[in-house]
Amino acid sequence: MDCQRDLQEWAAAYPALFPSRPFDARLFSSVALANAFGVPGETSERLRVATRASLWVFAADWVVDYTAKTYDEVEAVVRECMAVVRPRPPGEIADPVQNGTSTVVLELARCLADIQTDLAAVASCDSHWGMWRDQVRRYLAAVAQEWEWKAAHARREQDGVTPELTFERYLANADNFGSSLVNIAHWIFTCEPAALRHLEDLWKVSEQVQRVLRLLNDLASYERDLTWGDLNALMLGVDRAAVTARIAVLVDECHEMLRPLRVTCPAEAVYLERQIGYSTGFYGTTDYWGSL
Repeated sequence: MDCQRDLQEWAAAYPALFPSRPFDARLFSSVALANAFGVPGETSERLRVATRASLWVFAADWVVDYTAKTYDEVEAVVRECMAVVRPRPPGEIADPVQNGTSTVVLELARCLADIQTDLAAVASCDSHWGMWRDQVRRYLAAVAQEWEWKAAHARREQDGVTPELTFERYLANADNFGSSLVNIAHWIFTCEPAALRHLEDLWKVSEQVQRVLRLLNDLASYERDLTWGDLNALMLGVDRAAVTARIAVLVDECHEMLRPLRVTCPAEAVYLERQIGYSTGFYGTTDYWGSL
């Protein structure tokens, strides 16, 4: 509940970015609950970066997938957010300078800067700033790629042409799901030095877990994605049985990758395992978004 209250108060400072539809109370509570479940022994203060980064991913997804009508608008999102994470002394906040950039995009960039202010307050930030910056870049590149795919997919369907996007290419772009971005931020903010020495290995597992979560989300949100005009794995020539089978393979691979990390950084390994377990149950019954 403390995490949820923090998210609601934080979002209130960005009214253009977090409209009440679809950012309803249930979305805030769901984001808070998912993060609290991942590390139930943490305080709300130490979870703040993870919960805010999670909400930022939802906001970025909303801005790119729903509000952006042209690729120029998508490029503005990438430009302004990458300006925030360009090499600079940690904690220094970028002032957006692009003329004509929409309020919602500027708020998205300032929101990201808020998260970085928290990250800059911890000693580990300097050593791992490059990894954080790279993950933001990967996330933004992935959401921009999906926007292009979605536009091309819609055009080809309208023209009666078989869409060329494949399931494998779609899954390889799973950085657009954003969970690795959240994880990197959380680990930089909370991990002890011994665990941070294994950050690269944790990231590799996080990327695999992210593919699992991407597919679990797609199984849960197929009908909504049809209504909202989003892409979904089930639109790409695979059925539910095939996606479920792929999830099982990916989960087995995750557990194998986590085996050595259970010794070197057990808390972080459990955190990733709990993400899989929670999302399997959560997406089996619902998803996060409120109504339009």
